[in-house]
Parts: sequence; structure tokens; C-alpha cells
Amino acid sequence: MPLSKCNCEGCELKSLFFSELSNEEIESVCTWKDERTYRKGDYILREGQPIEEFCYTKSGLVKLVRSLSEQEEQIIYFATTLDFISLLGIFSQPTYPYSVVALEDSVVCSLRMSEVKTFIRKNGNFALSIIQKLNRVSDNIISTHLEIKRRRLPGRIAYILLYFANDVYHSHNFELPVSRKEIAEFIGMTTENVIRTLSDFRKDGIIKISGKTIEIVDVEKLTRIKQFG
Repeated sequence: MPLSKCNCEGCELKSLFFSELSNEEIESVCTWKDERTYRKGDYILREGQPIEEFCYTKSGLVKLVRSLSEQEEQIIYFATTLDFISLLGIFSQPTYPYSVVALEDSVVCSLRMSEVKTFIRKNGNFALSIIQKLNRVSDNIISTHLEIKRRRLPGRIAYILLYFANDVYHSHNFELPVSRKEIAEFIGMTTENVIRTLSDFRKDGIIKISGKTIEIVDVEKLTRIKQFG
């Protein structure tokens, strides 16, 4: 994957919890920050890999996934622009407990973990902001899975479609970035049930499907299914 150095001019680090660092410290961070471009399907991090970098998505969409067996995976979370993808486990174990895979072409920035830990030791406000961000990521994952678990199958499918429409693409017409099998892995259902439910939504005039392109036709009805389905 192509590798480039950070351009400190307008660096997005300032809008993250690195706002607790001085301009001089931000410039120092930029000197050892790398940007890598990944194609769809590329592994960004692999489960079991030593944790040596602090990574976040500059652009794109990725999935955090854990292997359950040789043929079965569990999608933990979807990460979008400016989401941190290496927070889980970085202070509790030496290796990643999950893999990170690009769902579309993505740019990921990485910082040396040793340097981040140096700032944590030196700067209490920075350390607190790391803890707050880690808690928010954990809360989002727990909340998302609880929201999915309490719904029946139609509500789960509606939830994931509206997530991509509202939170990722900000459009009711988008190319679904995951396969039916990946949706099934995320919501805890079979691939066959996902395919059947999407077909039912199409027959009922709630969505249109053309290959991987989804158009949400009846947003109000899909939202009701998400809430009560």
C-alpha cells in the first residue's frame, strides 16, 4: 500500500483529542505520522499482530472483525472517517484481538505507540482525552450490539440500512459496502434470512435493489420497522 508522510498544514490531528497538545507537540507528532492508502479488501491490521501503532481512518470505511473459526467471523464495528481503529486492547494486551479490513478504498494514519505513550505520561489532559475516546468507542460498540439484539430480523436489517444511509453515506441511495454474508455476521442472523428480508423489503416497495446499490424509497416505513420491528 502507498505510504506518505503527514503534511502538518491543516492536519486533522488538531481536531481530535490531540487538541490537548501544543502546536510544537503537534508538529512533532506529524514528523512521525505515516499515511497509508488501502484498497477495498486489504487488511489494515491483523488479529494477533503486535500492537505497535496508534491508527485512525483519515477517510474511507473499514470493519473491525474477529475470527470465530476458519470459516466464520464476527463483525465488531464499522469505522468511518476520523474513527480510531486501534483503541480496543491497546493498553490491555500486546496483540490485536481483531482484524481491520478496508470495505472501500481508505486512507489510514498511524502513529508510533511508543510516542503516544510518552505524551500520555507527560500530559494529563491528553491522557484523559485518550480514556474518554476509548470509553466512547466501547460505549458505541456496546450500544450498537444491544440495539441490534433487541430487534427481530426485519428491525435488524432496517437498522443496518439506515446506519449506512444516515451515518456513513448521508444519502438514501448508496452502494452497499458489505455482502449479505457480512450483514448476517454483524446482526447475528443467517445469510439466507438477510437475503429473504431484503427481498421482502423490495417487494413491499420500501427499497429498490440493483446489484449492490440500495435506494431507500419509503424512509418513514423503514424507520418504523427499525423502531418496532
